[in-house]
Amino acid sequence: MKTLFKNGMLYDGTGSAPEKGDLLIGDSRILAVGGEITEPADQIVNAEGLMVCPGLIDAHSHNDFFYDRENAEKYYRPFIRQGITTQVTGNCSFSPFGMDPDTPYRDKLGGGLFDARHPGSFADFKNRAKGNLYVNFVPLIGQGSVRAGISGYNPAPLTAEQLERELQAVREAMEGGAFGGSLGFMYEPDRYAKEDEILAFAKEIAKYGGILTIHPRACSRISADYPLLTKKSHLELGLDEAVDIMKKSGCRLEYSHLIFTGERSWPLKDKMLAVFHREHDGGSPIAFDNYAFHYGASVITVVYPEWYASLPKEQTQKPAVRFKLELTILMYRKLLGIDWDDMVVAYISDEHPEYEGRTIPEIAADEGLSNLDMYLKLVELSGRSGSIYLGKYYNEDIVHTLMDDELSVFMTDAWVVEKGLQNIAAFQTFPQFFLLAKRYGIPYEKIVRKMTGATADRFGIPRRGYLRPGYQADVTVLNAGALRVDEKKPDAVPGGVVHVYVNGVPALRDGIYLGGRNGEVVLKNQ
Repeated sequence: MKTLFKNGMLYDGTGSAPEKGDLLIGDSRILAVGGEITEPADQIVNAEGLMVCPGLIDAHSHNDFFYDRENAEKYYRPFIRQGITTQVTGNCSFSPFGMDPDTPYRDKLGGGLFDARHPGSFADFKNRAKGNLYVNFVPLIGQGSVRAGISGYNPAPLTAEQLERELQAVREAMEGGAFGGSLGFMYEPDRYAKEDEILAFAKEIAKYGGILTIHPRACSRISADYPLLTKKSHLELGLDEAVDIMKKSGCRLEYSHLIFTGERSWPLKDKMLAVFHREHDGGSPIAFDNYAFHYGASVITVVYPEWYASLPKEQTQKPAVRFKLELTILMYRKLLGIDWDDMVVAYISDEHPEYEGRTIPEIAADEGLSNLDMYLKLVELSGRSGSIYLGKYYNEDIVHTLMDDELSVFMTDAWVVEKGLQNIAAFQTFPQFFLLAKRYGIPYEKIVRKMTGATADRFGIPRRGYLRPGYQADVTVLNAGALRVDEKKPDAVPGGVVHVYVNGVPALRDGIYLGGRNGEVVLKNQ
């Protein structure tokens, strides 16, 4: 079936100014681009006044953990509705493949965040995913999942035999078409890996020309992963470690989700960007991805000290312990530069939906408690496993600067949650980038490029990211004047996304969601 988009403004993914013209697709490929196309088509789409773009690419996703669920469609619908046709998966050291299917550590494979329903090899993953994807996957292998499959959360260094098993999993994935690997130093068990293991993993990725994405040890001025007193901020130390891995391994480096958590991190923006550009200008293959909103998903225990969590209940009631707790949490908050009202409750428990979507001070005022006592109550009610949305990842200046920077591409780093307040990033990120571009005066062609061609180039994705004959027919059509987001309703359907085609098949037409399992696992060597 051939579809002809007539008289649209063609944004080809190169960053060039758009030109009015036609686009013809058929048999999952782009057949012709530009000018007036007179070839007959089975369907004609009037694109007058609309932006016709390559399918948008999400540079950082975890949606590879949901494709094999019975209700899988609900996890992908919001991404299609915001124009996304392809997602780079396997980030932050987590992938649902790279381990023995009979590993005794299945519950550890997702670092407590994700559940690998069908663990196994990369070949197993490809076979199971075939015909079951709503969007395209660009897969990475996560070191944390591989390591967890071998030794769980054991902090001990891997033995020579265990390390070889890890590297064999990498080889199997890379030879099978994976695009690279990922590290996530904030999570178990990746945080336990020593330099020799990290470099062995990275060098194996480099042998195949793969890319390495790294979630650093720190995304704020101070963190729990470095000594309190250091010459550099912890945020800078995390970047230094990533650069060191890149140089020693020979990998291309994608620094995952460049954020500046807490007001005290914000002044570090220029220092961090200076490192990226110094390395890039010196020939290093380094870049980063970023968010559109000022907050992100976090855990209720973000300022909850481990020493307090380990105390017997009777000990916590002592005045001296309470005084120490108050000082510790105050110190954490001041060092980070976050306030109680930066914490919005996402989920506490099934029994307490009344807290969702509200800040700590709002809840405390209703219950007649201090902010600290309310916070401690929520931690306890959730069994220390509640989730929040934490503000002050960015300010307006930082978002503007990162969006405009030549080294940035865009991502969601979000997923649909089963319970609690949804993350707006899973529903409205890419339309928000367009709205911000209009506010900041950034040309739409530059924004489209970061969502398409630049991301395809960064990860080496074949035949995607551009409107070119012979490329896959992933197409997103937008009405710039109708673009809308609703920050008060995180799971709202954004306005302005008109048509979305995945491999030539409409998943969204005239704003109406059609769905369909038309995605595929994209392979580096295809």
